[in-house]
Amino acid sequence: MSTELGELYQEVILEHSKAPRNFRRPASANHEADGYNPLCGDRCSVYIDMEGDAIKEIGFQGSGCAISRASASMMTQMVKGKTKAEAAELFEQFHNLVTGKDEAAAQEELGKMAVFAGVSKFPARVKCATLAWHTLQKAIEDDKKPGPASTE
Repeated sequence: MSTELGELYQEVILEHSKAPRNFRRPASANHEADGYNPLCGDRCSVYIDMEGDAIKEIGFQGSGCAISRASASMMTQMVKGKTKAEAAELFEQFHNLVTGKDEAAAQEELGKMAVFAGVSKFPARVKCATLAWHTLQKAIEDDKKPGPASTE
């Protein structure tokens, strides 16, 4: 990755971390889940309004590192209006991107989320980048069981 491109990616992540999109609990939320990364202390709650099979509205709240907050912010923008299956496919592509599996194909499919490609070089940060996605899966399943969403 060129230095210029790396700087642009860093800017996008920092901007979403400082001013996250959808950082709220939508009043219409009918599904929710909490996620926690015990390795670094990141916490994320995801709130969704499911209408049938579609994510009509989404928001998140929590605290964490820049990668965690930026990933949650960008994820909410990406999955709003998507079906459960489409959200699951996006998560799979994102996971492939941040773990370095089929990175080129994932970058092509994920648009702006490709800024997280560099995370694959820092395995400890993969859990930060995927926390919101795991929590989204738990919210879609409407898993009210106590305990954090898994980041495995």
